[in-house]
Order: sequence, then structure tokens, then C-alpha cells
Amino acid sequence: QVQLVESGGGLVQPGDSLRLSCAASGFTLDPYAIGWFRQAPGKEREGISCINSSGGTAYYADSVKGRFTISRDNAKNTVYLQMNSLKPEDTAVYYCAADIILPHFCTVVPRQYNYWGQGTQVTVSS
Repeated sequence: QVQLVESGGGLVQPGDSLRLSCAASGFTLDPYAIGWFRQAPGKEREGISCINSSGGTAYYADSVKGRFTISRDNAKNTVYLQMNSLKPEDTAVYYCAADIILPHFCTVVPRQYNYWGQGTQVTVSS
């Protein structure tokens, strides 16, 4: 069974850090590009970061650039999102998604991904 499972969310204070994990089971992540998305209540799903299959290409939305870092460990079949300097506006459910895209590319367009995790809640509040 193909499955993506996010973990690492929680309740933190502004300025804190979290590391989200996206672990794959039932398939190997090697050929897959991974996207991270988030959705806050009442808002559309926002693509915030992606990484290509080799890890050589990454993209960040302006809202997280300089604070978030995406990485992957194909040996562990896991992709990470390191989130630093968290702000209250980062509060959302965070999702990872996977699909095979051209080798040197990734995308934060949701419809390009067929495999999604169930999401993990991140709440930033004082």
C-alpha cells in the first residue's frame, strides 16, 4: 500500500523551530519529487516548498524563504522540512505530496501530485 505519513507537528511559540518528516511506505521515494503544502482554516492550500528526486533542486515560497529548509534522505525514504523562526501565520495543517516529475524539477502545484499524506498540525502561538 502506497502511503505517505507526516509527523513532527505540534504547538510551539513564535520563534521556535520544528522539523516535519514525510515518510514513505509501500514505495521508494528515489524517483519522486516531493512537495510540502499547508492549509490554514478558511484558506486555500498553499504550496510552500518542493525538492526534486535527486535533492539537487529546491524551491521555497516567499512566505517561508530563508526560514524553512527542505531536504531528503532517500536511504531512509524520508523527506524533511526544517522550520525555523516560526510565526503565528505559519499555523496550518502541513501536507507532503509525491509524484514523478521531470528529474531536475519540482513543483508546488497541487494537481501535479497524486500521492498525499494525511497532514500534521502545526500551531504557532504564544
